[in-house]
Amino acid sequence: MPMDKRQTWNVGYWIVALLVLMLAQSFWQSATQIEAVPYSAFEKALADGRITEITISDSTLIGTLKSPEAGKTLLVATRVEPELAARLEKYGVPYKRVIESPWLRDLLSWILPALIFFGLWFFVIRRFTDKQGMGGFMAIGKSRAKVYVENHTGVSFADVAGVDEAKEELKEVVDFLKQPQEHSRLGAHIPKGVLLVGPPGTGKTLLAKAVAGEAGVPFFSISGSEFVEMFVGVGAARVRDLFEQARSKAPAIIFIDELDALGRARGAFPGLGGHDEKEQTLNQLLVEMDGFDTSAGLIILAATNRPEILDTALLRAGRFDRQVLVDRPDKIGRLQILQVHVRKVRLAAGTKLDEVAAITPGFSGADLANLVNEAALAATRRHADEVTLADFTVAVERIVAGLERKSRVLNLHERRAVAYHEMGHALVALSQPGSDAVHKVSIIPRGIGALGYTIQRPTEDRYLMTRGELERKIAVLLGGRAAEMLALGEISTGAADDLAKATDIAREMVTRYGMDEGLGPVAYEAPRAPAGEAMAWPGNGRTLSEDTLRRIDAAVAQLVGAGLTQAAQLLTTHRDLLERGAQQLLERETLDEAALRSLTAGLGEGQELD
Repeated sequence: MPMDKRQTWNVGYWIVALLVLMLAQSFWQSATQIEAVPYSAFEKALADGRITEITISDSTLIGTLKSPEAGKTLLVATRVEPELAARLEKYGVPYKRVIESPWLRDLLSWILPALIFFGLWFFVIRRFTDKQGMGGFMAIGKSRAKVYVENHTGVSFADVAGVDEAKEELKEVVDFLKQPQEHSRLGAHIPKGVLLVGPPGTGKTLLAKAVAGEAGVPFFSISGSEFVEMFVGVGAARVRDLFEQARSKAPAIIFIDELDALGRARGAFPGLGGHDEKEQTLNQLLVEMDGFDTSAGLIILAATNRPEILDTALLRAGRFDRQVLVDRPDKIGRLQILQVHVRKVRLAAGTKLDEVAAITPGFSGADLANLVNEAALAATRRHADEVTLADFTVAVERIVAGLERKSRVLNLHERRAVAYHEMGHALVALSQPGSDAVHKVSIIPRGIGALGYTIQRPTEDRYLMTRGELERKIAVLLGGRAAEMLALGEISTGAADDLAKATDIAREMVTRYGMDEGLGPVAYEAPRAPAGEAMAWPGNGRTLSEDTLRRIDAAVAQLVGAGLTQAAQLLTTHRDLLERGAQQLLERETLDEAALRSLTAGLGEGQELD
């Protein structure tokens, strides 16, 4: 039967006590019975007949006294060579021999090199482990989760905006941690795991920290990539340690950021062979999630922007029971996010943030935070005291189109081509009903390849688009090419990006949305296969025939060609506006919404052509 820890400690105490007693007895005997004397005094005692017995060692002489003297029964003296003793005896002075002990020198000669070697070894290994983020070999299997207690996250639901539905879902988690009896009175239990899904920068990590700040419980935060190291078995050990720590402090929250780094589907790449350390770690996570009781108040939050590659066993009921979508915000959400971020910015009176929200469709929360910072920097560069709407416009252009390339000087012919090109986009957009309002047109080069740009401002967020709207979108994209053909009589390479976007829209109309009458309401595009499965067309690997591919290409070409024809007809009808607009662009380089409205006063935005 194995000894428990308490019995082991008791045996250790007895051994230490016995050793201390033996050492104390030895010291007491030396102090009370033995007297160290010079060699001359030892010889005198021997000559006087006071010593009855002598014990000789390599370096000492030990004499036993006939009777105790001052409580001492033994005399000890170091040995002296007889010749030297005879020579010293005639001087009549006491003499003794001191033995130099070499133990310290011998000890240093052995231990010092070893200490230097192990010191260098420890220094190198420590530097290596710190650089790899292991925290030392003794702690390599320990979880490196950052623990936030109560409100130390510094984030609450008041700091999260634009994701109201996700906040409501997570408030239920907070209420359960605060009042578990209320939620369990009818037999319900809180989900074991909540998976936050959404594009990058939408606030998934911020939401998790807000949950911890609101719940006031220990919050274990760790990234999925921190579980896996170069040593086999480390990831699984860290998973076990993380859950042990969390159980000891329950109720608590475990937050795993970037779950896709840890929970990638097993067997997703069978051709690589070998045993994957990540699979061991994932298996341990699955076991741990099955092994705890929700009544203990332990909840797992995780975040990922790639849910399609996660292992199906991780997403089943009983592990991550609930998935919460944290999507890009709509116009109202963008306005709420902007209001949160401008708290620390000195905003000019009368600045309408709803206009900023209108020109930032598709921006995530992180994008909007960066936008506010860029606007403040733009105001700082012009030595202003407040941030205005113009600064936000500059920031949007900087983020969307890139930095101004003032060093890129175009010749007159190139400037004319760019001016007609951008004005073609603007006029086609302004001439069609239902098109987004044109916010700004410029021929200032920006970014890597943009020689000019046209910014449209959506009037509202759209989630569905009809065939007519997509066709008008293609016409706007090809308005620049049509303007070059009409005004200059030739085409340039400036429409390359427009052609690519227009072709993509047309191909999706044909292959995904079934908007071509000849091909019918059939999806010809292969869907994305889940991770670990072979890419295949619907219907057991069915592929498209050559005739079908030819018809798809013809339908795409017909849609793109129709868009170009429509744009050319619109610009031909309003040729005078095209010329005047291009001339103003050449003179002023940039036309804002007010200037465009003045230019097209006779046209009227959204006017249909006969």
